[in-house]
Formats: sequence, C-alpha cells, structure tokens
Amino acid sequence: MNPAYISAISVLCGSAIGALASLVTPRLANRHEHEMQRRRQEKMRRERIFLEFIDLASAAFGDALSNTSLDNPSKLVPLYATMGKLRLFASKETLAAAETVMDRVVETYYGPKLNLETRPAMDSSFDILREFSEASRAELQE
Repeated sequence: MNPAYISAISVLCGSAIGALASLVTPRLANRHEHEMQRRRQEKMRRERIFLEFIDLASAAFGDALSNTSLDNPSKLVPLYATMGKLRLFASKETLAAAETVMDRVVETYYGPKLNLETRPAMDSSFDILREFSEASRAELQE
C-alpha cells in the first residue's frame, strides 16, 4: 500500500474521531446536568414532605397532650395524608420513624394528660420527633 494513502486515511480517521467527540460531549454533559437537576428536585420534594410531617405531628402531639380525647378525628387526617406522601418518597428507615411518631401521637390522645399546674418532668418521651428528624437528615445527606 502506498504510504500516501495510509497518511490520508489516518488524517480522515482523526478528523472523524474529533467530529464525533465534539458531537457526543455536549450530549453527555446535558444528560448529566438533567440528572443532577432531577436529583435536586427530588431532594427538595422530600425535604418539603419531611417538614410538613414535622409541623403536622407537632401540632397533633400538642393537641393530644392537652385534650382529654380525640373528639375530632379529622385533626389527624392531614397527618395521615402526609404519611402517605412519605410512603411514596421516603426510605424504609424514615418511614419506620414516622410510623413510630404516628403511634405516639395516637397513644397520647388516650393516655394521661399533661397537667401544666404541676411542672411535669421533662424527659425524652416528649421529643417524639428526634428519631424521625435524624432519619430524615441522614436520608437527605445521601
């Protein structure tokens, strides 16, 4: 084979590879950017649901501490709805912690009530959201 042909073929192959690389690189970069944006949106969605659950569980727990019974079950419906959202997006550990919170809120409605006239002994039983908060933080940091 003529050395001039080998040189010409080498130049053409190099040009083709360079053109292919300039076409593929932006597509890969664009795909990576879209994936990162999707992950950020997913994380923000989970964060909003976690915060919503904390707010609703705190309000329900406060109501359970002061009311003698669950006279209006519709107070818990938003909390159960948020629990359903958690089942869609949260990890198993976070779900288990949220279910523990739900159980504690319902148990508190039927347990002894908080008497503010005598200072109650504050212990870890009042911090029903600690485990859920820690599980949520760990999930968001993944």
